[in-house]
Amino acid sequence: MLRLPKLNFPAIRLRARRQGAQVEIWDALRGQYLVLTPEEWVRQHLVAYLVSHCGAQPGRIVAEYAVALNGQPQRADVVVVDGCARPLLVAECKAPDVPVNEKVLSQVVRYNSVLGARYVVLTNGRVHYCCECRDGCYVQLTGFPDLSAAR
Repeated sequence: MLRLPKLNFPAIRLRARRQGAQVEIWDALRGQYLVLTPEEWVRQHLVAYLVSHCGAQPGRIVAEYAVALNGQPQRADVVVVDGCARPLLVAECKAPDVPVNEKVLSQVVRYNSVLGARYVVLTNGRVHYCCECRDGCYVQLTGFPDLSAAR
């Protein structure tokens, strides 16, 4: 099997299969097998964490959420929506060897300029940054937000 680094998330169980030279994992959100890339490894861990530790409902998590940015189709890695289907949290996942820096923050802030989510998350699986948008400013939180009360 493919060797992937240990992440700064609790361990998760994934259903995997080998297709030729590639390893694929089952993505329950999208209902299909996906090639297991380092970024997908991080995304699967983040989604599991949002459900198990932050109270997000799986049915309100969307992977590869479409964002029209300046007329160009883009995709946010993970979006959690509230009970009215409004974005509540938008997350950008990078491979573990990609630094989470100002460039990544700029990317997720651009997505959020369209989405208007309350929270933004940046992670490479090893380092996580969570911010809350307050009066147009991003304030770094000390941890992940509680999403269990999102209606």
